Amino acid sequence: MNRENSKKVQFMAQASMIAALYTALTVALAPVSYGAVQFRISEALCILPYFTPAAVPGLFLGCLISNGVGAAMGTTVVLDMIFGSLATLIGAAGSYALRRNRWLVCIPPIAANTIIVPWVLRYAYGSPDMIPYMMLTVGIGEVLAVGVLGNILLAMLSRYSGRIFGRMAV
Repeated sequence: MNRENSKKVQFMAQASMIAALYTALTVALAPVSYGAVQFRISEALCILPYFTPAAVPGLFLGCLISNGVGAAMGTTVVLDMIFGSLATLIGAAGSYALRRNRWLVCIPPIAANTIIVPWVLRYAYGSPDMIPYMMLTVGIGEVLAVGVLGNILLAMLSRYSGRIFGRMAV
């Protein structure tokens, strides 16, 4: 296999593993991962674009699959599947764009979800809460998941990024 094919295979394998890990964490912690009020510990993985570009499609697919499982369980609606997954994609792409500064990597997922998810809650779930209030509650959950847990994960993975992510590591 030539070098270019090897890089493509590594990219697809990493994206697939990240999608599977996001999905497994979300589904395993289903009671708090779904619905109008949620705390997704799997969102801590949104720091992974710091290490590899494969995390961007991996996180998007993981969120899309997780929301599909939620829809099958009756806890997620189609609008949440679409726009919740797009919020994760925007956040992951933003994290990748800011990968040169590890302290800024957690900001795009927090911002994307804080801005997009409250609108999903209002129009997909009919939440009567005011948008600014939901931005506050979603923002707090994202700060805890991505800002706190994600930065702990980032610090732990930084020591072994070359071994874990191989040549694709930043």
